[in-house]
Amino acid sequence: MGCCKEEEPKWLWVNGPIIVGAGPSGLAVSACLKENGVPSLILERSDCIASLWQHKTYDRLKLHLPKQFCQLPLFDFPENFPKYPTKHQFISYLESYAKHFSITPKFKQSVKVAEFDGVCGFWKVQTQDFQYLSKWLIVATGENAEAVIPEIPGIDKFKGRVMHTSVYKSGTEFINQRVLVIGCGNSGMEVSLDLCRHNAIPHMVVRNSVHILPREMLGISTFSIAMALLKWMPLRIVDKLLLLVANLTLGSTDKLGLRRPKTGPLELKNATGKTPVLDVGALSQIKTGKIQIMPGVKEITKIGAKFLDGKEGEFDSIILATGYKSNVPSWFKGSDFFTEQGMPKTPFPNGWKGENGLYTVGFTRRGILGTANDAKNIARDISEQWREFKGFCKNFCTTKNLSDNQGICF
Repeated sequence: MGCCKEEEPKWLWVNGPIIVGAGPSGLAVSACLKENGVPSLILERSDCIASLWQHKTYDRLKLHLPKQFCQLPLFDFPENFPKYPTKHQFISYLESYAKHFSITPKFKQSVKVAEFDGVCGFWKVQTQDFQYLSKWLIVATGENAEAVIPEIPGIDKFKGRVMHTSVYKSGTEFINQRVLVIGCGNSGMEVSLDLCRHNAIPHMVVRNSVHILPREMLGISTFSIAMALLKWMPLRIVDKLLLLVANLTLGSTDKLGLRRPKTGPLELKNATGKTPVLDVGALSQIKTGKIQIMPGVKEITKIGAKFLDGKEGEFDSIILATGYKSNVPSWFKGSDFFTEQGMPKTPFPNGWKGENGLYTVGFTRRGILGTANDAKNIARDISEQWREFKGFCKNFCTTKNLSDNQGICF
């Protein structure tokens, strides 16, 4: 009997950097490179840009920060957009951004392995179709590439529906249901609020302490106030002022079962990446009892859950508002630049650059402001190398007889 030998993917030479990920981070760094005269190639596993926003976000989602803090470099939001753009407006902005800078990612290219070849001195990036070769690799998959699915005892026994918030779209699917929402971050709060407004009965699990701040203070974005104060005051003083105003406007959250951490909201964000919850209405529903606060889950049963305080409850559905994580460890090999959790070991603001032409964008734990800062730094750094390298690229493609169909010689 004969056997068929599987063909190895073809090599494609990339003149400029390879960017992994076509989310806001990948788009931003591609645009900044283009402004500096440097071509790039974006590899995206999905079939569209910003796939997390397009496929894995709920309908009622709006930006938590004012639009001026969420726009990418070199291209502002339209003036007619509201202060807090909706999910669909943000997606349309990103599509306009890609069109404006003529950014055309290669879609459905899932990176299996990316590693630096010390012998030839280039990065090798393998997808299911091709093996790409470049002097630079930019990791732009970000902090939120994969849903976190916790291991909860007994969850396989539950007879109702279990889903992560990445699948949740609207509370219309849960009318009159008792729903257990596990997680109390911004997603957990907003999903609980959405369920409440669709006549469901949400019970939100709060296992750890959490900072809740009003989205606005005196009609001004809390984030804007914090950024302004940080220019003149130490971080811990700003934290104390934010908490003082939060307690005056929201009242004591401890009485509601929402204990505040001992560390201030901004200091905690910088140290751990844990974002404070910006309240958009959930807290008032908690105060009225329409959203019930539950302690940590001990075990899931066939019809509900047992909690750490000894109580039990029956539920129709369970929603995991347990966040996201980096997927870098699953495909990035041969370097200790990243932690086991897939985050740069070098802290902000210097985590954007590694060795041998390695760069990262969107891993600052500082949202799109951090992404914009990374993108500009990377473009500036690579453009200085690009002019010298351009001649080599031309000679390489000529000697290897690579045409535009074989190699990607931009």
